[in-house]
Amino acid sequence: MNGNGQDIAKLSPTGGSWKGPEEAFLGRGWSFPPDLTETGVRMSAYEQDIEESLHVLFSTAPGERVNRYDYGCPLRRYAFEPLTTQLMVRMRSEISRAVTLYEPRIALEDVSFEEQPEQGVLLIHISYTVIRTNNRHNMVYPFYLNEGTSIGNV
Repeated sequence: MNGNGQDIAKLSPTGGSWKGPEEAFLGRGWSFPPDLTETGVRMSAYEQDIEESLHVLFSTAPGERVNRYDYGCPLRRYAFEPLTTQLMVRMRSEISRAVTLYEPRIALEDVSFEEQPEQGVLLIHISYTVIRTNNRHNMVYPFYLNEGTSIGNV
């Protein structure tokens, strides 16, 4: 219950009640990255919540999350590997496995890669369908191949 006597679990992001079972299934949670406002923690809901959840999933290595040691996607283990077809197949498999296990609200449609060697980044393009609403969405997850600072400018 909040201060107005309303059940917080039944509130929509605008403060009203949920519109229906589809929205309740899609969920509502803290935004990512977490952000404090004057009224509390900024929340995300529906499709935005799913996209932020995917970002957290891909950014978390298995073993990092307390009490959920199996949660995550082991993409960081590939950070210093040469980018080959075999590596992309392994990464695609890891992404598919993680989404299947930890994001039941979506059906993964496609995973593709776009290499940008000048920036040291591999863009991971993900296409998925929200199961409850049958809406298709795309997201791009930037996987940084060259992390760190530029020591030469010191």
